[in-house]
Amino acid sequence: MTVTETAAGFLTKEAYDRLKAELDQLTGEGRLNIARKIEEAREEGDLKENGGYHAAREEQGKMEARIRQLQELLHNAVVGETPPDDGVVEPGMIVTVEIFGDKETFVLGNREIADGDLQVFSEKSPMGAAVNGKAVGDMTSYEAPNGKTIEVKILKAKPYTS
Repeated sequence: MTVTETAAGFLTKEAYDRLKAELDQLTGEGRLNIARKIEEAREEGDLKENGGYHAAREEQGKMEARIRQLQELLHNAVVGETPPDDGVVEPGMIVTVEIFGDKETFVLGNREIADGDLQVFSEKSPMGAAVNGKAVGDMTSYEAPNGKTIEVKILKAKPYTS
């Protein structure tokens, strides 16, 4: 699976703006700060045994990976307004479904749309594709990776607000 396959998806305007601000901070002030840390650690001497230098380089690697992730995500994102509260499932909504007699609630869209408390399904995932466009009360199904058909009933669909 490529970054594009996992990164593309629906983002609200608010989520897009939040991620853009994070990217701007990381590529500006963030890069300057990490370069300063690396330079200060380098001045301490022997790089082989310099824990501060290696920690700063590791931090730099993680930051650059996040920058690449954000750039790809923002480049491929479909930005839209919060969907209407009309009971029809679409990206940007909190959806409650019944699967195997259990209730499951998730956000349909990109994982960056929601805070860490809610599970998120991309509209391109098997579950997301099955419920996308369906209305409250509808039954649908999708094929699980093991080949079994999973029946899903849509119980609730309301716009996600951050």
